[in-house]
Amino acid sequence: MARVNIELPAMFPFNTELTIRITDINYGQHLGNDALLGLLHEARVRFLGAHGLSEKDVGGCGLIMADAAIVFKSQGRYGQRLRVSIAVVDPGPVGCDLVYLVSDANTGIEVARAKTGMVFFDYNRNKVARMPERFRALCPGH
Repeated sequence: MARVNIELPAMFPFNTELTIRITDINYGQHLGNDALLGLLHEARVRFLGAHGLSEKDVGGCGLIMADAAIVFKSQGRYGQRLRVSIAVVDPGPVGCDLVYLVSDANTGIEVARAKTGMVFFDYNRNKVARMPERFRALCPGH
């Protein structure tokens, strides 16, 4: 079986902490993949907010998630405090990837890594947009 491989960048310029809620736990008594996407969404909103941006306005347009991939490395449990680290990678004319490293905030043990493909989107014109310069400033080597 082919496995998804998510390479981690050398640096993660943003970190935040989140706690696994009871609603994030699945029938196997661990963090579910759908719930992890929700936690990543919260971390992404915090990342953007730390730079004065939002998903609806990253410097003149918004963001849409085009794809997502998750690789679990260990089980997340109810009440566990997670550190979510985010980096912008592979910037292009109309999109980029966000890579997430999710680890136990106390032990540093990796819980998961994920990637979301983000596309810049003009909601007023309902079409893909070019990367705003304000967002480009968040890209490595801008």
